[in-house]
Amino acid sequence: MNKGELIDALESRLGGKKAAASAVEGLLDVIIREVAKGKKVGITGFGTFERAARAARIGRNPRTGASVKIKKTAVPKFKAGTKFRAVVADPRQLPKTSAAGARASASTSASVGKPAVKKAAPAKKATVKKTAAVKKTAAVKKTAAVKKTAAVKKTAPAKATVKKTAVKKTAAKRA
Repeated sequence: MNKGELIDALESRLGGKKAAASAVEGLLDVIIREVAKGKKVGITGFGTFERAARAARIGRNPRTGASVKIKKTAVPKFKAGTKFRAVVADPRQLPKTSAAGARASASTSASVGKPAVKKAAPAKKATVKKTAAVKKTAAVKKTAAVKKTAAVKKTAPAKATVKKTAVKKTAAKRA
């Protein structure tokens, strides 16, 4: 997922694309500025962003094999939180809808004047359509299997008749 897709995912929860873009931009800006100052940004359950120092070292140019001095530098570091690690290890622990997202969509829809129930209704219809499509596909497969079996049964006696006729002709030739 890239930044644009993240904004699109948050759009329905925050009530619009501008609000979602502003929220993502604001969050990233605050994190980047604080880490650049050398401070830690910890989000409970998600993780911690911090600045890490890398010491000066000697590297090797892969093309020529010559030794190269690399200066000391500071790099961003992220350590995932306990809850985040647990959910990544076992995605079934993730609730179907996050509590924060539910609160955001409820407050947004209340401010707009639309009930929160309307947002959940399309998902229910899609499930019903999907179930109907699955049943239809299963019925088509079953019908095709029955037709195939019937065709095999019809052709089996015809083959047996051909064999009996061939045996009779062979017997007649011998006699």
